[in-house]
Amino acid sequence: MNDHLFQKDFITTQDWSVDDLRTAIDLAVQLKGQRHAGELHDQILRAKTLYMLFFEESTRTRNSFETGMTQLGGHGVYLTPAATQIGHGENARDTGRVLSGFGEGIAIRDCRTGIGQDYLYEMAEHADAPIFSMQDDIDHPCQAMADLMTLVERFGSDLSGRKFVISWTHAPKYVRPLSVPQSLVMLMPRFGMDVTLAYPEGYHLMPDIMDTARANAEDAGATFTETHDMDEAFADADFLYPKSWGPIMVTEEQDEVEAMAAKHTDWRATTERMALAKDDAVYMHCMPVDRGYEADDEVIDGPQSVIYQQAENRLHIQKALMALTMGGEF
Repeated sequence: MNDHLFQKDFITTQDWSVDDLRTAIDLAVQLKGQRHAGELHDQILRAKTLYMLFFEESTRTRNSFETGMTQLGGHGVYLTPAATQIGHGENARDTGRVLSGFGEGIAIRDCRTGIGQDYLYEMAEHADAPIFSMQDDIDHPCQAMADLMTLVERFGSDLSGRKFVISWTHAPKYVRPLSVPQSLVMLMPRFGMDVTLAYPEGYHLMPDIMDTARANAEDAGATFTETHDMDEAFADADFLYPKSWGPIMVTEEQDEVEAMAAKHTDWRATTERMALAKDDAVYMHCMPVDRGYEADDEVIDGPQSVIYQQAENRLHIQKALMALTMGGEF
């Protein structure tokens, strides 16, 4: 058991040191190798329970956490507010104390703007088990760690000086939260990458997150750059992450969101734009991806795409995080 990380919450990567994050990636790579070799590791969290509370549905998140607990020898319990007393007004303190008395971990997905991450921290204050963010209104730390793991597998552990681009893309209707781009601009500079954030006017991120990203870049001797030109962002890039998010800092009204997005239909990942990057550049996306809007099929399914590797790595990085914090034996 790793005593240093035992019962440590994983709500944002900012709460973990770079060395601790590297420990998680190293263990995730180890567990992935064992899984691919057909070796079981179902004694690591034998008979332990993770409660998974979803305020919003998800394909990759629920299945990767639940499958991960099964592979580690434990059990994942799926919960929603409507299926618990949360729907009747029970607060985070009472819910956290009760669930942590039953099991060894609590994972929460709550993307309600201005509520989500605060709810996780409130529960963490009172629960006796580690709290995992399965995505909130500010951060998506497990996704960002899976993305980082993918880059480490492809390009090695030293990513210093590589150009990482997170760019807004057009997508109809669905108001996606800011948590994915925010998680990326905070995490990637800590590993020495030069990060470029590209977006049209009105799609800016939270000011305190931007301050954190700049500080992380300065501490690591990296750069953090903003641009409103997608082509400029793609030029000479190593890692390309074109992804839609909503103009949440401006509005969440559906009609206004759709009108704003309609002005920028040309913000799309195409083969022509991919050609602006380095020859070995990779296309990344957290999925689900709006095909034909965010990116062309030729990019999504092309040789530079690593999106399915990213999706699989959600399983492995989350298994590592659970093993490290829930008292796993490995």
